[in-house]
Amino acid sequence: MPTDRTRLAPSPTGALHLGNARTFLVNWALARQRGWQIVLRIDDLDGPRVKPGADREAIEILQWLGLDWDEGPYYQRQDLAPYQAALVRLAERGAIYPCRCTRTQIQAAALSAPHAGEHELRYPGTCRPPAPIQADSALLGSAELAWRLRVPPGPVEFADAVAGPQCVDVQEEVGDFLVATKAGLPSYQLAVVVDDAAQGITQVVRGDDLLSSTARQLHLYRECGLTPPRSYWHLQLVVGPDGRRLAKRHGDSRVAYFQERGTPPERIIGLLAEWCGLGPRRATTAAEFRSRFDLSRLPRSRIIYTPDDERWLGEASG
Repeated sequence: MPTDRTRLAPSPTGALHLGNARTFLVNWALARQRGWQIVLRIDDLDGPRVKPGADREAIEILQWLGLDWDEGPYYQRQDLAPYQAALVRLAERGAIYPCRCTRTQIQAAALSAPHAGEHELRYPGTCRPPAPIQADSALLGSAELAWRLRVPPGPVEFADAVAGPQCVDVQEEVGDFLVATKAGLPSYQLAVVVDDAAQGITQVVRGDDLLSSTARQLHLYRECGLTPPRSYWHLQLVVGPDGRRLAKRHGDSRVAYFQERGTPPERIIGLLAEWCGLGPRRATTAAEFRSRFDLSRLPRSRIIYTPDDERWLGEASG
């Protein structure tokens, strides 16, 4: 039976924070406990938001925490040909269509159709042709056109190893979603599908903010004729006391911030271990976390990062 494979996929659009570190640590521990191979992939396609040096910082922090991997790092921008080939196949099958809509136009149309998710507007189908058409693949590089996947109505069902059974109606939630931007780059959804299939990824571990993305990606796997990962594991996010995802208003949660202040990596992993249900916080190495990690003890509610957590990490600095 082929070896299972997973990936650590930091995005260099910002600094790696404690919530990211918890997800990567759990992913790494699961892989090392279960004999999965680990691929390190840098998801660097979000051009305008990529910060110079953020990739190297993320890699160094993962190593500083004690994590390792078997392959990589691979960078998505190093070879765009696989994404372009996937888009051509989708265009030839009539599975995608060009879209000229701006975000402002979509926002205006969405005011009367409040079905959008937390961070994404539902596309109302403005440019959707009445029936599938074989799109001209020569237009795929046009700076005036984005490309969307025709999404049928109805639920997509899948089982998540952490969150349990899921049922998502992608058309109802976000409508026909982007597979390529007007900048000529593949969307996150398409890139993940192409990369995971090419790299043989069978186990996907990530935050539950991407839970609904799984249904979109399963649509794409089918349309692209690719085999999806065997299992998904979506972990509860780390949030601030107000229940919102980590941001500056919650204090500094960047791992680099504590590293620069002299906080030992064992202190950070000790806090992450508590957030994973492994008992009261104490200095812990990555190797000890790996040996103690137990999926059944993982909290099923969101983790709250408090000022007390920040103070505890700071107590060991200097």
